[in-house]
Formats: sequence, structure tokens, C-alpha cells
Amino acid sequence: MIGFPGLGIEFRQNPAIWRITENFSLTWYGLIIAVGFLLAVTYCLRQTKHFGLKQDELLDMLLIATPAGIIGARLYYVAFNWDQFSNDPIRILSTWEGGMAIHGGLIGAVIAAALFCWVRRIHLGAMLDIGAIGLLIGQAIGRWGNFVNGEVYGRETDLPWRMLVDGMEVHPLFLYESLWNIAGFVLLRLLMKKRKYNGQLFTVYVAWYGLGRGVLEGMRSPEYNLMLGDNLVSQWVAFASCAAALLLLLYMTLFRKHPGLLEWTAERNAYEERKRRRKKGSEEEAPEEAEPEEIDINEPKENEGDAEDGGNPQWDYHFKGDQE
Repeated sequence: MIGFPGLGIEFRQNPAIWRITENFSLTWYGLIIAVGFLLAVTYCLRQTKHFGLKQDELLDMLLIATPAGIIGARLYYVAFNWDQFSNDPIRILSTWEGGMAIHGGLIGAVIAAALFCWVRRIHLGAMLDIGAIGLLIGQAIGRWGNFVNGEVYGRETDLPWRMLVDGMEVHPLFLYESLWNIAGFVLLRLLMKKRKYNGQLFTVYVAWYGLGRGVLEGMRSPEYNLMLGDNLVSQWVAFASCAAALLLLLYMTLFRKHPGLLEWTAERNAYEERKRRRKKGSEEEAPEEAEPEEIDINEPKENEGDAEDGGNPQWDYHFKGDQE
């Protein structure tokens, strides 16, 4: 049973929607994560023009960054909980048992996005900016999956909005973070058309999310904290990333001049045009040699007298070299 006793609200906990087999079922957690992902992608696809991106570029990037993010989230968690996997490393693959870390997911996704943008001649800052907006949508919705599972809650409290779970009355951290992410989405949405350079929105996202996550980590129940000795790993990483992002925003605002937001698209378009020409050239077959035309030497030549006036202009060809 999960509820909010101070508000007189109770829910019967049932994480599974439909149990397919004894060991496999369709869960509310999985459905909520999928809905959050789809809504984030749908919204971002509608905003690509503001960032100079094409919809297919965003979709192609997601095909690479999404699995990279999942791998990064798992490896980050495993690295700080190696004692759980050292005797049975194959358990690393058992992601359905839980054990993912958002910071590792971000690292993996950003690395994959950077490689993708480098190959496709896309400005990484523009891709990260639109990705930051999508992340906040997905995270705001996805946190409700923790509520359904009755997990990742805070320390005990007697506040009116306290949550009852496992017989304890605790801080509803899922709700705090969801609301924080919604506020962050509104902030980035307001800044979207006022940004001064590519990468600005992503930097604001890192600062905003780092601040909120750092505060909330200190409120978590100890069983959900990643520890390194006596230090809360996620809290230190969150606050450090927030400080670094704020310093970067200050430097980029005060000490750097920035080109036009969409200037980078000229290089991308030129690269794609070169690829198109090379592909077209490789697919085209050499034309067959034409049969020589029989000419009657006794037939008078058309426009024969035009040579005195500089020749027939229809044969005056001018060739330009490839200026790529």
C-alpha cells in the first residue's frame, strides 16, 4: 500500500499490468518510462528547426545515444557497487533487477552524441541543447515509475505531503524531482529562442539538474545512495557539475564572442552535398559510345557564315572547375 496519509490518499501497489510468464510481465514502470521517452522525442522533433537540425538527424542520433546511455548508466552503477557483482559478473547484464545511475547515462549518451555529430558534421552544442529539453520531459515523467514501484524515497518526515511506503512515512522524492524537472523544462523553453550560442541550454540543464539532484540526494534513504567511503557519490557529482556549468556559463557569456546560431549548418549542408555527389557519381554508369554520325560532305553546313562573326554561340562552352 502506498499513500499520502496527510492528504487522505491511498493506492494499492501493483507494479505489474499484465503478467505474461512467471518471470516476465508488462509493468507500470516500463510503460511510464516508454511514455516519457516517446513524449520527449515527439516534442523535440517539433523543435528541430530552431536548432538547425533535421528530424532524421535527431532520430539517427537517438538510435546511437539511447543504448549508449543505458550502458553508461549500468556501468556507472556497477563501478560504485562492485562488491555486488564481483562474485557473479554475469549479473551485470540483469538490468531488470534495478541498478541504473542517471549520471552514467548522461555520460554515455553525450559521448555517443559527440561521435555522431563529428561524423555527420553537426554542431554538438545544438544537438545537446535540444536533447536537454527532451531529457527534462523524460525525467519528469519517468520519476513516477519510482512511485509505482514504491522505491527511491526519502528519509522519514511528518510533513503534510509525506508518503507512506513500506510502513514508513517519508519524503516523496519522486514528486520533488518530477516538479523540479518540470520547472527546468519551463526555464529552458523560455530560453530556447533567446539563447546566445549553441550549447547554452545544455549547460543550463546541467546546472539546474545538478543543483536539484544534489539537494535531493541528501534527503534520500541511505539504501538508495551510491557511496564511496563515507561520501555520497551522486551528491558530490551533482554539486560539482552544477558549479562547473555555472562557471562555464559565466565564461561563455562574458568572455566569448559567438557566431550566428545557424552558421554551422552551411558546413553540414556542404558536406551532405559532397556525399550526394560522390554517391551519384558512383552509381551512374559511363554512357555508351555513340555511333559516328554520317555526314554528307556535299550538304551545305548550317550557319556556315557565322564563323566571321565569332562562330556559332551554341557551341561556345565554358567549363568551371569543382570549387568545393
